[in-house]
Amino acid sequence: MAEHYTADSRRRHNRIGQLLAGGDFAGAEKSCRQLLAQFPRDAHGYFLLANIAAEQRQLRQALEHLSAAIQLERSRPDYYALMARCLAQLNAPKAALDAAGRAAALQPTDALTHDTLGWVYTRCGSHAQATENFRQAVARAPANAQFQFNLAAALKFTGELTEAEAAYDRAVALKPDFYQAHWARANLRRQTAQNNHTGTLQRLLQAADLPVNAELYLRHALAKELEDLGDYAGAFNNWSRGNSRKKRELDYSATEDETLFAALQTSFSPELCGQLPAGEQSAEPIFIVGMPRTGTTLVERIISSHSAVYAAGELQNLGLVLKQAGGSQSARILDPEVVSRGLQVDPAKLGQTYLHSTRPATGKTAHFTDKTPLNFLLVGFIARALPNAKIVCVRRHPLDTCLSNFRQLFATDFSYYNYAYDLEDTARYYLQFDALMQHWDAVLPQRVLRLDYEELVANQEQQSRRLIEHCGLDWEPACLEFQHNAAPVATASASQVREALYQGAAGRWRRYAEQLEPARRVLEAGGVSIE
Repeated sequence: MAEHYTADSRRRHNRIGQLLAGGDFAGAEKSCRQLLAQFPRDAHGYFLLANIAAEQRQLRQALEHLSAAIQLERSRPDYYALMARCLAQLNAPKAALDAAGRAAALQPTDALTHDTLGWVYTRCGSHAQATENFRQAVARAPANAQFQFNLAAALKFTGELTEAEAAYDRAVALKPDFYQAHWARANLRRQTAQNNHTGTLQRLLQAADLPVNAELYLRHALAKELEDLGDYAGAFNNWSRGNSRKKRELDYSATEDETLFAALQTSFSPELCGQLPAGEQSAEPIFIVGMPRTGTTLVERIISSHSAVYAAGELQNLGLVLKQAGGSQSARILDPEVVSRGLQVDPAKLGQTYLHSTRPATGKTAHFTDKTPLNFLLVGFIARALPNAKIVCVRRHPLDTCLSNFRQLFATDFSYYNYAYDLEDTARYYLQFDALMQHWDAVLPQRVLRLDYEELVANQEQQSRRLIEHCGLDWEPACLEFQHNAAPVATASASQVREALYQGAAGRWRRYAEQLEPARRVLEAGGVSIE
């Protein structure tokens, strides 16, 4: 049984919470351990210690503290909710959903627990439950801008765009310097001369000493709205200014990417690929790969409109499973060491572990899509571990690809897209991508279907039928009406793919031909012709 909390212990809990909120993890942990030394059955002390560990991404340690807290006090939904979050971050969705279910069964009444559960359900692909919990969080704490933002993001995923915009409006009204919310709102719909936020964004950009990420979000938001309004020069100027400042802050070197691409091509030699092991025989997965922002979400919607296919979204599981199975201790999810160690892993076990990691979201239909663009790096491992899986690589005009990456604001803490802050870096990355895809075609012939975005837009039915046939599926007319697909969309294309096939993005680069000259020169020097 837990300790009976006195007024003094509650004050100490609050003080530890304040230290934690202020980022003083060392001070919070010291106070927490002093409390537990005096009161070893203080369940909330263990919960606070778990929070301290979780904030520092010491997730397994956090789970140990949570287990101790729950052993002492089994009726606290917030304890189970934090456990669910840690498990989800550790890529254990079934266990995370079990813990979330325990929290929900205890009928939480506080906003933070509902918000945490919303995050867990989002991470595990249960978007309806996520939205309901975010609604509960907002109902209990309507003045919390972050809760409004989280609700808006969930509503965007499920296609409730009008309500999502209203939630974004509330977030920025509550917190005018909520820069990420301004950017998300700008990207939610096509802005019009009668209904846009350019004035607000321009005023915010006039503030002195704007942090780098604040300016980045605001300039990308303004650029998106100016592009919608036809001011292409103004749009490109804002992308360039925001990106160039962010690039100066980063320590990005193209050498890391070059080394990885070289390691993949060297490791997956014709000899190795000519003698592929049996692997896991499941034909469930359909991998959709390519450079980001090239139409991969559109392709996912077409395939998942088929009755036998579930859209699992951008899982990122394969890279994590590969790294864990190989036992690499390197800092990155994928690097030459991970590649080398991964080749020593039993392919069948790798395939089985990957499939298990996608449960319980998958397994209810004959197939599921994994639309993680960067899986183009892992085509060789897919071929070894899942020989019956289908792979589709979406390609787009080289300059449209460079532009779409340059104008897209990816997660600022995700280093794998750091090339996108510079046009020439992006063009160089494209050349490496192109060379690797040529390598996969050479060593794994007919393994990857190349689908050109421009061809899909111009000949929707013909290319859709070709796509569905490659996936080993019988044709269904619903695949032509993907805009009616009710499945959630958790990518930057969430708004566009809820409309009929959009042709305006094809050839967008021509509006920016002059500004894209640096990228063109790099591409042409690398042997890529621009037509």
